[in-house]
Amino acid sequence: MNMRRFGYVWMSAALAAAGVTGCASKKYVRNQTAPIIQHAGQLNNETAENTRKIHDVDQRAQSGIEKAQSSADTANQSAQNASQQAGNAQNSANEAVNRADSLGSVVKDLDNYKQVANVSVHFRFNKAVLTADDRQQLDSFASQLASNNNYILEVTGGTDSAGPAQYNYDLSQRRADSVVQYLASKYNVPARKFYLIGIGKDQYVASNKTAADRAKNRRVEIQLLQNVGMQAAAQGGQSGQTAQPNPSAEPGAQPEQNAQPNEQPAQQPSGPQVQ
Repeated sequence: MNMRRFGYVWMSAALAAAGVTGCASKKYVRNQTAPIIQHAGQLNNETAENTRKIHDVDQRAQSGIEKAQSSADTANQSAQNASQQAGNAQNSANEAVNRADSLGSVVKDLDNYKQVANVSVHFRFNKAVLTADDRQQLDSFASQLASNNNYILEVTGGTDSAGPAQYNYDLSQRRADSVVQYLASKYNVPARKFYLIGIGKDQYVASNKTAADRAKNRRVEIQLLQNVGMQAAAQGGQSGQTAQPNPSAEPGAQPEQNAQPNEQPAQQPSGPQVQ
C-alpha cells in the first residue's frame, strides 16, 4: 500500500516536473525566436522599401531615357531639315552659277572686261575646305566688290599633278565651289556673277617637282573683271542727269551783259557832221 502510494507520488512529481520543464522550454524558445522574427520582419520591410525605391528609380530612368531619346530624335530631325535646306540652297546656287571650260566661251564681249583685282587661296592636299588664312584673304578681296558695278568673278580651281585627271577635275570644281559658297553667303554676291572654271591639273603656276611647288598648284584664283564700257556709260548717264539751271527762265533774272542786240546800229556817214 505504501509502495503504491509512493508510486503515485513519484508519478505526480514526475508529471509536475515535466510540465514545468515543458513550460520553461516553450518560454525559452519564444524568448530566443522573438528577436529573430522581429529582425526578419524588419528585413522584409527594408526589402519592400528597397524594391519600391528601385522601381521608382527605374521609372525615372526610363522616363529620362524616353525624354533624352525624344530630344535626340528632335535634334536629329532638325539637323536633317537643316542639312536638306542647305543642300537645296547649294543645289540652287550650283544651278545658277555659270560653269565653263573657259571664260571666253560664255562671256560676250570679253574684251570689254578689265581685271581690277585678283586673289589666290590655297588648299591642303586632297582638301576643298577653306582655311582661316583663305577666309581672311577672301574678306579683304570682297571689300572691293561694293565699289564696283557691272562686274563678274572668274573663279578658277586647280590641283597638283597627283592623282587621276578626272578626280582632279572634280576636286578643282569642289575647291572653286567652296570659294563661291563663302562669298555668296557672307557678302550676298549673286550667283550669276560667278563663272567657275575647273582646270584640274592642266594648268600649273609652279612645277610639281617639289612639295612647295605642288602646294602652290592646289589653289583657286579669283579675278574681279569689270565691264569698262558699261561702267563708263553708267557714269556718263549719272553726270548727264544733272541739268544746268537757265537764269533767263527764273523770276527776276537779269539779262546777260554780253548779249548781242538783234539789230546792228546804223552806220554814220563819213565826212564832217552838221552841228
